[in-house]
Amino acid sequence: MHVKKGDTVSILTGRDRGKRGQVIRSIPKRDRVVVEKLNLMKRHQRPSAEYPEGGIVTSEAPIHVSNVMLVCGSCDRPTRAGKKFLEDGSKVRYCKRCGATIG
Repeated sequence: MHVKKGDTVSILTGRDRGKRGQVIRSIPKRDRVVVEKLNLMKRHQRPSAEYPEGGIVTSEAPIHVSNVMLVCGSCDRPTRAGKKFLEDGSKVRYCKRCGATIG
């Protein structure tokens, strides 16, 4: 996957298109990510031990990884991420727009 937990991403499609948020959870087996305070869904919850009063609970829903794009910290624009090796042999992601390393 091209995004990891903690990355800032921009939403490309849907109701939240154009908004930015931080990835709080990555689900590689399903190719999905959960973005903080975006793609919210409401669920009617019965009273239980966890929710004693019940009611309507709002939470973030997973979004497909193809519908988000990584935001570069240097140029502050959505970008594709490439991978390259440094002189010491470590592998890093870099911004294909400005060439800066990401994360």
